[in-house]
Amino acid sequence: MWRPVPAHPAPDSHLLGRGSWAETSRIAEILRKETLGGALLLGATVLAMVWANSPWSGAYERLRDVHVGPASLGLDLSLAHWAADGLLAIFFFVAGLELKREFVAGDLRDPRRAAVPVAAAFGGVVVPALIYTAINWGQGGDALRGWAIPTATDIAFAVAVLAVIGSHLPAALRTFLLTLAVVDDLIAITIIAVAYTSDLSVGPLLLALLPLAAFTVAVQRRIRSWWLLLPLAVVTWALVYTSGVHATVAGVLLGFAVPVVRSQRAGGPDAGPGLAEHFEHAWRPVSSAVAVPVFAFLSAGVAIGGVSGLRASFADTVAIGVVVGLVVGKVIGVFGATYLVGRFTGADLDDDLTWVDVFGLSLLAGIGFTVSLLIGELAFGEGSTADEHVKVAVLAGSTAAAVLGAVVLRLRNRTYRRIAEEEAVDADHDAVPDVYQRSPEA
Repeated sequence: MWRPVPAHPAPDSHLLGRGSWAETSRIAEILRKETLGGALLLGATVLAMVWANSPWSGAYERLRDVHVGPASLGLDLSLAHWAADGLLAIFFFVAGLELKREFVAGDLRDPRRAAVPVAAAFGGVVVPALIYTAINWGQGGDALRGWAIPTATDIAFAVAVLAVIGSHLPAALRTFLLTLAVVDDLIAITIIAVAYTSDLSVGPLLLALLPLAAFTVAVQRRIRSWWLLLPLAVVTWALVYTSGVHATVAGVLLGFAVPVVRSQRAGGPDAGPGLAEHFEHAWRPVSSAVAVPVFAFLSAGVAIGGVSGLRASFADTVAIGVVVGLVVGKVIGVFGATYLVGRFTGADLDDDLTWVDVFGLSLLAGIGFTVSLLIGELAFGEGSTADEHVKVAVLAGSTAAAVLGAVVLRLRNRTYRRIAEEEAVDADHDAVPDVYQRSPEA
């Protein structure tokens, strides 16, 4: 249901302050859906790991390598390839919708409120990349190609962890984590488009502008007919893929094309939403419950090889750089950028929060599963030794970040729960009639 953004009261201007009621309600709805997606993602990952390390691992590899699609169009791809290039395009389409809604109709249309999560996202990209580069500097080969692997934050996993351990944490933390992760995804897809596009074919890329323009015109006119929009989106995706640019870029571009609010001729923003809300409701379940879990299942299965295999993985500086980047670099980048924004703008942290809360959330930002695995495949090639080491490192680093973040925020959650219980007792006490509060002597 469309809920116009109220002009008053204005959102809290504190650092990570409470947002408007409409924004808080919308974020809560998104978090509920992403929590289910996180559970499915975890299940798919565990299943892939168990199968890949079982006596039936050969069947898993054969499943991943099954090829489907029209060879005449250059789309005879393996199932693993379809998951990385096709299904993740749906994930990035939803991310594009969410990011545009945040900056057009959400609380982040105010540059002062947008500065914090945007700065935190950039800090969470730059610092891990620098740490990875420092560790792998001078190693030779293609080691430096993986510099972007520890820069991503997985929305579904991070939100799922926060939902499990943070029932009493302030809503501002949840909003901050979700917004940070979405901005992080946009940065990641930009990195993929720029740094991991080697063979660019300009012709197909220019041709992709035609169906993309037709899609844009159609959605701007509020056309919802899937028989028209879906073929245009598929053709756009196929041409972007053929151009050599990673096909998930098409998902973001299509998401950005969808209007968030109605045009002024239709009555302005208060007249109702654009198609972004409608598409988000339709495609977020597909993204969180199908696209991302299937990608995880087809990508996370790596044969570890026992203790000796783990030792071999972490003897590789690529794996070390990924783990340190996720567990240490993300904390320094996200927490440090948030602190510096407050320091230089003079904004105080919201009264409901402490810097320990921000530190715990910064740890959760180190859960870099889905996009980190994708970048690892792009950097080193699917199935390569370095890619196998990256998978082990991403799993280890993301798990460590999740556990550390959960410990910190679980302790904070107990504190907030105790405060809530004390306030409830005080409220009940204040509600008792005066006649029952008199002393016996009275």
